[in-house]
Amino acid sequence: MITAKAFAGKRYAVLGLARSGLATVQALAASGGYVVAWDMNAAARERVTRIDGVIVHDPLQLALDGAAGLIVSPGVPLNAHPLVDHARAAQVPVIGDIELFAQARGELPPHKVVGITGTNGKSTTTALIHHILKAAGVPTLMGGNIGLPILEQQPLPAGGVYVLELSSYQLDLTQSLDCDVAVLLNITPDHLDRYDGFEAYAASKARLFAMQSPQHDAIIGIGDAPSAQIARGLSARGEHLTKIAPGVCMDQSRWPALQGPHNAQNALAAIAAVKALGVSEADIDRGLASFTGLPHRMETVAIRDGVTFVDDSKATNPESAAPALGAFGRIHWIVGGKRKGDDLDACAPYFDRVAAAYTIGEAGPLFADLLADRIPSVTHSGDLATAVAQAAAAARSGDTVLLSPACASFDQFRDYEERGAAFRAAVEALA
Repeated sequence: MITAKAFAGKRYAVLGLARSGLATVQALAASGGYVVAWDMNAAARERVTRIDGVIVHDPLQLALDGAAGLIVSPGVPLNAHPLVDHARAAQVPVIGDIELFAQARGELPPHKVVGITGTNGKSTTTALIHHILKAAGVPTLMGGNIGLPILEQQPLPAGGVYVLELSSYQLDLTQSLDCDVAVLLNITPDHLDRYDGFEAYAASKARLFAMQSPQHDAIIGIGDAPSAQIARGLSARGEHLTKIAPGVCMDQSRWPALQGPHNAQNALAAIAAVKALGVSEADIDRGLASFTGLPHRMETVAIRDGVTFVDDSKATNPESAAPALGAFGRIHWIVGGKRKGDDLDACAPYFDRVAAAYTIGEAGPLFADLLADRIPSVTHSGDLATAVAQAAAAARSGDTVLLSPACASFDQFRDYEERGAAFRAAVEALA
């Protein structure tokens, strides 16, 4: 794991003991820090009880004065949790595991960091940058929001590159991460329950560049107004600023896992990032061609009787579902879940590709009403297994059955991964 002498002898409180929280507790304790750890889940608390230097106790019931930090998981709402106010009243920094990594960097072998944020596409772009670097023989690992806690990983040797996917929540909890290459893909409305309006959410994304030294490289997609505004604010960086305009035509035929206009933008961002790190054109071409994509992101799980079944469970808002609709021809669309808004307007440009829609979950009735006059056939299926069976029965050779829910999964599933696995299982169960 990644440890640092800078943490030794200091007191920390850690709230949230899932993967990143558990890795944080272990790294701080291994560094010689003293940790008070807490999670509402008893099983999560049990996992840290036998770690030396760790006390399991609710920090809300303790005086935090003098603590070096309250480390919270990204899922903890900073605008609503009482422990956050408790820490701030005691003048204790409220940070996350990415900030601890930033503080530990001075003790790691010489390295570089690429940080990727954006509302949509950041997981694919993170994995693609990591893959190109690995294919080029550069020591690299990826972490952050992609589901790999950075602190639980072995430090890279000299010359290595850490590739970090950074959500707005993680950026809110980070103060000193100076990325050698910082990438912003896009900003569209999302997570507004955690922010005081869309402008506050956009400002959270902009923090990636506020923490960055001006001589380091910034790469920004300018297909939306907030991102373009951030790019204009960085115009003084000159050659260290790369702007990626939408609609660039590229030959993606040799990149099977990078189809569709959204993946053209993801690829351009990744190409610019690895070029800034000195990767050769030949290595970039080889990496793009050999990239296999991510699970649950436009992943083909089966082809049956000429019908292609595609798992795009990671599309948790309409803006991220739209590119999937744009990437296929005649579609049977499974849509719904825990909605993040009241419309599907971002998907509307591709409704002409949808032969039928099958709505599921909490948003199912609303989406069925929204689509009733805009799609040739709309069925409120209710649950995923029913939707798969109905879509498979209606589809004909050449069609695509697409799970691209445009919603979060939490109404019926633990997370988007469980939802994607349920889709695969339902496809495999077809007669």
